[in-house]
Amino acid sequence: MSLSKRMAVVGVGLIGGSLARILRQQGEVDEIVGIGRTEPNLQRAVELGVIDRYCQDPCQGVQGADLVFLATPVCAIASVLEKIAPCLAPGCVVTDGGSVKESLVAACEPLMPAGTCFVGGHPIAGTEKSGVDASFSTLFTGKRCIITPTGNTDERALRKVVRMWELAGTDVIQMDAHKHDRIVAAISHLPHMVAYSLVNAVDGYDRFDESILKYSAGGFRDFTRIASSDPAMWRDIALMNGPAIMEMMDFFSDFFGHLRTLVENGDSAGLQKFFAESKRSRDAIL
Repeated sequence: MSLSKRMAVVGVGLIGGSLARILRQQGEVDEIVGIGRTEPNLQRAVELGVIDRYCQDPCQGVQGADLVFLATPVCAIASVLEKIAPCLAPGCVVTDGGSVKESLVAACEPLMPAGTCFVGGHPIAGTEKSGVDASFSTLFTGKRCIITPTGNTDERALRKVVRMWELAGTDVIQMDAHKHDRIVAAISHLPHMVAYSLVNAVDGYDRFDESILKYSAGGFRDFTRIASSDPAMWRDIALMNGPAIMEMMDFFSDFFGHLRTLVENGDSAGLQKFFAESKRSRDAIL
């Protein structure tokens, strides 16, 4: 039995488009309907074979779907769900790809009509690019996807979402939403905050009468690649996961402050130890 007879993807960009691509390749969805506000992007998705058809009216687009994937900016997910909820078919499962889960799941679960279910999800994958042209079928291969069920989650719906992400090639992990937000604040949100800050700091360095960014080489460019990510998306993430992000920013500041002290004191042994511990931890995850 296929995963879905009709799947609606709200937001056919990097994440939504990549998921549609792999599920189509797997032959697990009979029909994929793309939903979004930008018609040229939706038309392009049809041309690329990512979706079968599209609709700019979310309510109309989800009609008859047994699976809905919300791939909009995280701040818009609850409002989109509120709009489409009255149009959902009985038995429909709605899930998302947002990188903030605690407040989102709390907002979305009460919106679901009887006989339907919302299951929070977050594939830990992505690039700094956006739009359906940036999507590709192996985006999720070998990556992790965190699912955040609650006491209200229907087992059938949970199995469907887990299977969807397994078909996409991810290692699926189930986790409490509160824990998810703290972990992702550390491994994803903080690095983006640091990258954006670093680019702004270097660009704003005013000792010389020119921007020194033009002298950046491979190391700087590699480190700050994620600062090319969609600013609106990261604005929403910072707003929705603010407490967890600030906790990690403060924790990071302690380590950065310690490193500054080592540099200021010319502490050779301390610097060697600091860098060696970091290298050891970094090498262990490769």
